[in-house]
Amino acid sequence: MDASYRTRGSAMMTPIMQSMDSPSSSMSSSSYNGYGQANRLRSNDSRFMAGSFQYNIRVGIGLVPCAIFLLGMGGKPVLGTLTVGLMLSYILDALHIKHGTFFGIWGSLFASQLALVLAGTSFFYMVSFPLYCLALLLSFQVNFLIGIWASLQFKWLQLENPSVILALERLLFACIPFAASAVQTWGIVAALGIDYAPFYLMVILFGLYWLYALPLQSSFKKKPEKTYGGKIADEALILGALDGAFHTLTLLFLPLLFYIGVHHAHMLTSINAFCELLLLFFIPLLFQLYASTRGALWWLAKDPKQFHQVRVVNGAISIFVIIICLEVRVIFFSFGQYIHIPAPWSYLLVSIALLGGTLAIGAYGMGLISDAFSSVLLTGAMMLASLSGSLVVGLPLKFLPAPLVASFYLSHFCMKKNISSYFIFAVTASVPMAWFVVHNFWFLNVWLGGVMLKSTCKLLIGSAVLALAVPGLLLLPSKVHLLADAGLIAHAILVCRLENRLHNYSNIYFGGYDDEEVVYPSYMVLLTTAVGLLLVRRLSAQQRINSLTHWILTCLYCSKLAMLLLPSQGALWAAAILLLAISPPVLLYRDKSKGASRMKPWQAFAHAAAVCISIWFCRYTVFETLQSFMGRPPSEGLILGAIISICAVANMPIVTYHFAHVQAAKRALVLIVALGAGLVFLQPPVPQAWTFWWDTYHTPRHMLDDMAIYGTISEKPGWPSWLLLFTIVASLAAFTSAIPVQYFVELRLFYALGVGLSLGVYICAQYFLEAPILHALLVGALLCCTVFLVFTHLPSASSPRYMPWVFALLVALLPVSYFVEGQARLSTGESDDERLVALLAVEGSRASLLGLFASMFMLIALQVKFELASLLKEKVMEKGRNWVQPGASSGFVPKYRLLQRRPSLAASFTVKKLAAEGSWMPAVGNVATCLCFVLCLILNARLTGGSNRAIFFLAPILLLLNQDSSLLTGFGDRQRYFPVTVAISGYLVGAVLYKIWEEVWYSYQNASWGLDTGGPGLFFVVKNALLLLVTLPNQLIFNRFMWDSLKQPDMWLLLVTPLNLPPLFITDMSAIRALSLLGIMYALIQYLVSRHVKIAGMKFI
Repeated sequence: MDASYRTRGSAMMTPIMQSMDSPSSSMSSSSYNGYGQANRLRSNDSRFMAGSFQYNIRVGIGLVPCAIFLLGMGGKPVLGTLTVGLMLSYILDALHIKHGTFFGIWGSLFASQLALVLAGTSFFYMVSFPLYCLALLLSFQVNFLIGIWASLQFKWLQLENPSVILALERLLFACIPFAASAVQTWGIVAALGIDYAPFYLMVILFGLYWLYALPLQSSFKKKPEKTYGGKIADEALILGALDGAFHTLTLLFLPLLFYIGVHHAHMLTSINAFCELLLLFFIPLLFQLYASTRGALWWLAKDPKQFHQVRVVNGAISIFVIIICLEVRVIFFSFGQYIHIPAPWSYLLVSIALLGGTLAIGAYGMGLISDAFSSVLLTGAMMLASLSGSLVVGLPLKFLPAPLVASFYLSHFCMKKNISSYFIFAVTASVPMAWFVVHNFWFLNVWLGGVMLKSTCKLLIGSAVLALAVPGLLLLPSKVHLLADAGLIAHAILVCRLENRLHNYSNIYFGGYDDEEVVYPSYMVLLTTAVGLLLVRRLSAQQRINSLTHWILTCLYCSKLAMLLLPSQGALWAAAILLLAISPPVLLYRDKSKGASRMKPWQAFAHAAAVCISIWFCRYTVFETLQSFMGRPPSEGLILGAIISICAVANMPIVTYHFAHVQAAKRALVLIVALGAGLVFLQPPVPQAWTFWWDTYHTPRHMLDDMAIYGTISEKPGWPSWLLLFTIVASLAAFTSAIPVQYFVELRLFYALGVGLSLGVYICAQYFLEAPILHALLVGALLCCTVFLVFTHLPSASSPRYMPWVFALLVALLPVSYFVEGQARLSTGESDDERLVALLAVEGSRASLLGLFASMFMLIALQVKFELASLLKEKVMEKGRNWVQPGASSGFVPKYRLLQRRPSLAASFTVKKLAAEGSWMPAVGNVATCLCFVLCLILNARLTGGSNRAIFFLAPILLLLNQDSSLLTGFGDRQRYFPVTVAISGYLVGAVLYKIWEEVWYSYQNASWGLDTGGPGLFFVVKNALLLLVTLPNQLIFNRFMWDSLKQPDMWLLLVTPLNLPPLFITDMSAIRALSLLGIMYALIQYLVSRHVKIAGMKFI
């Protein structure tokens, strides 16, 4: 253990930083406290209760798909803008800057919306201007709702603006159904076409209405003391009556109006179109009536009995119209070949079957069957419906008793709950079902998905029989529930196998003809998945299945979604295996009664091994997915990194749910994720001996194959990528303390040398391969840089003595490397052409060399700046703790008092005291900053020819300057912006003088040269020199203000600022025009800052 590390501040100097805190800081602090007290008084409203927002999942279901669609439409510009903005917001949140985080999120959304306008929706302008405006309006609305959703998460906003929070919550729930339904329908139409868009919109509105329009209690309103009948009081609800009315009208009429707008040209030309109109009104009406049983129409009627009668009557009418329309639009239109009764008897029998069965089921579901007479009516209706249906499909007379017996015993089971009646129903109902499949499909000589249709018929009959038998097995005593669990699992496996064959292997081959038509559409996969998950959840809630069965069924049904997301034909079974391996930490090892983990360490290792083995068996699916995404086989490094990343993400639930308190587990997980991500991005070459696990059809792309096909594209080797990957992983391991470099000096030294050596060899092999003499110098420079960074951040007792010499060695290596590079290459050329090629190579290599050293000096300057700021904070906090009054608590220092005393604390760190202690870090940081700035200027001159715009990006480097005891003794925190403004002004003035001199010089060499840039001779020189002179007063005044912060007379600014207007329009040089613009901006900034300081001083007085 390094004892000096624990006392790092005593081994290093104390920085000099003058505080800019004015005496008004205490005034502003106290005023803020008063403002907070006023807000806390306002938040004591009888209705308001600060807390967390309870409906994030509901809001996410509505807004996240919209955001994903808009990101996909905007592309990389929108994604990059949003990523940068959210990263900045995250950093501000980590620094506990609450208001900055709030405005950062809103700024990110605004910037992403601007990028979307510029890059995403511009193609709509070429199609239709109204469509373009509508797309912009929807994207703006979705962005605004996302911003509201994010704003509700801020606790300080709840305390300061309670009424605003309540309004934002109501606005969010009121607007999401409109915006989300439009954008989600837009996305579905873009993928599937607009023919059935009104029906897509109707289904989306069903889900959104169920999520947002049902009565929900506000997250920020106190619960009422009294509730009547268990209902939520109206004043505690999120939405009001007007919001509910708008949602109901949208649900009932928006799909209908959308259909009219899309199909108005041929809306009444056929009976099918008219039936679609009726369906789009009566299906939402029926859904609305069902939702009213959950309180959806609480604002419409208060009498439950009267409203129940209205619900029954309107429901019966809706069911009647829906059935008639479905007969015309679906049954006779799509399944007419299975109807064996001629018209008009076919219409009569189909209507009797559908209406009788639907009315019987509806009456039983609503509890209208309560006596013997009603039960007889139920039995008669069901038998009549089954008889009619059997006659329609052409069931032979010998099988005709089966559906009659099935309907009779089903009604008997509904009334008496007799299990034997149900099993008789299941056996007899399977007879007509099996006959229908065999009679219509068994004899067809058709190959579906590579197998005969008979095999698919067997799966279909087996799944139907199990579906009929499982409900009866669930009703058996608990001792034999194992049969029900086995039946449910077997039925789920059969459904997965059947849908996988019908969806992924949909080619139909018969008689030498190959049909590519889709047999099993994607929406059927979604429908069966949703129904299966709902049934599994319902059975688990009723405790009819155990947790093990619930886990297996959930994994099987969720794995069906992989067929829609992944192109591999074996994606379903791969997803099932992965889910079964990943989900146990979430679904099985959670003690819900106590909220504690029941997983032991050996179980965690066993599950982690099972996850890795399952991913290994699914490697072909990963390969096919990457190949489909990239359009070519993935490389060895990419596929290896993808497998490692999937392993890390799959093991994440084990760590987050059960071992979040174990730091070693979290560090290992982070390192594995970094290793996988590094392999994915770097894609280093993998030895061919490691690729033995791939077969002929799944062979990764090798680098040698590319060179054999496309030729030698680059002579750069691929193996140095492993060194860069080692550097990244090792650095991350040190930062996460997986490698305890902070405790052992020797380990710290080995870590610095290893990282510097690997990074140096990588840079030499990748960028300086043609200059082997430079390799030792560059590796030495990287070693010096890494040793300096490591031992400055984690100093030892000898760091103050050796680190300045390490930095001096790094500085000395710069001119030596620069000289050696040029001499080594230029001495090898013999002919003039070879020397010219060598000269061009030297220029490029020297530019890379300067860029490398500039980046190293930048890292050193940043490190020094960070360490000085940390030391200053430690000193200030230590002084503040020492100055706490004896009667006060020793662990609490009032913030405003600490801010008041900070100027005196910073002033106590005098230059003489630091000079006596032999401080070295500020001087090293200043030298590194100046060298970095100079090297960047040289690179700007070489690469861009001395662009004037570059100085605005390079000058902020000088913000890393520090006050030291030798060079910048008068430089402090008050003057931190002075070097930036001086550098900008000086660079632009120098560029103007150089351009004038260049004009004069070449005008004597070539008579036409001066005509290219503004005119020959004396006129050009005098004009631009005078224009330069009139821009200098503002530059001098503002730079002086940046140094001493003394207010200048306003009359001076009024006199010299107008002088910047003539150069703005007369000059021929961009640098003078930039100086004139800067002069006007400087005058405005100086006036505003002086005015602010004056107002603050008056408030303090």
